This record gives sequence, C-alpha cells and structure tokens, in this order.
Amino acid sequence: MYRFSRSIYRDLAPYVIAEPQNGNGNGNGNGHAAGSEDGHERANVGDNRRRLLEDCESAMRRLAYDRRYFAHPARSLFGEVRMYFPIQEQDRVYRVIERNVNLAIDHLARLPEGGVGLDGQPSECRAHTRKGTPCQRQPLPGRDYCPSHKHLEESLQPVEELKILDAAPVEQRDVVGAGV
Repeated sequence: MYRFSRSIYRDLAPYVIAEPQNGNGNGNGNGHAAGSEDGHERANVGDNRRRLLEDCESAMRRLAYDRRYFAHPARSLFGEVRMYFPIQEQDRVYRVIERNVNLAIDHLARLPEGGVGLDGQPSECRAHTRKGTPCQRQPLPGRDYCPSHKHLEESLQPVEELKILDAAPVEQRDVVGAGV
C-alpha cells in the first residue's frame, strides 16, 4: 500500500509551498514564506513535505485496514493536505490523489479476503471485551466480528423497513398515542 502513498508524494512534492495556506494571508502562493530567510524556508518546505508523506501513508493505512468504514478516502486526504499547495495547484492535487486512491481501492478489491491482513497477521474481531481489551478471536468470513460479537454487525434490514413504513400512507401506519 505504501507504493500508492509514495506515488502521491512523488507527484505532489514539487508543488509544496513553505507556508501553509491557512486563510490568514501569510502564504503568498509563490513558494516563499513572507519575510523568511532562505535556510529557514527550505526547512519549512521540508516539514510540509514530510507532513504530506505522513498524511498520505496514514490515509492508505486506514484504507487498507478500515476500508469498509472509510467513506470518501480521496476527499478526506485532499482535505488534510490541501493547505500545503498554492490555490492554482488545488485541482492537480485532487486529481493525483483521486487517481491513486482509486488504484489502491482496485488493488484491495482484487486481494482475497482469507482472514489475513496485508501484513500477514490474521485479522481480529473489531469488538472489545468487558475489560476493555480488544477481542482476539478471528472474525467470521467476510465479516468484521467473531461469532460471539456478531450481534454488533450492522444489519440493513431495519433501515429498509423504515423506508417502507415512511412510504406508506398515514392511514396505514400504526399511530402510537393517537387516542382513537
């Protein structure tokens, strides 16, 4: 998964600016911090590049281990790193991130779900015991929880029933406390 985060970093690192664009006008958008020395400026660009790489790696790690609960990974990563780029490069940044995240998602979809994570370790149940420690049992195939905690798995059945109930005319609904 690191090859996707490194690819994002390699494509975007040349465009990183010294001052984060935080909305208060401190960054002038040309890669130079207002009133800074040359040696000081490079350290700041280096710090922003390091943060960019850390954010990319963290997003890819979360995508790999928590992909079912990571709704919009490209949008989320873009929101974290957009301040490191001038406004005229924002579109390029988003396109690079979106392309690499989609490639990572395609790569993960092709991997078998054999109960083994990307690091070779067996997957564990997402629940916690009564003492607060993580459950160490292996989850059911294609699930996030073990047999003891399968009741914690979200089911879509009640949501569908609510949609059907909302679509029914008022006369057909059971009205609680209607006093009829």
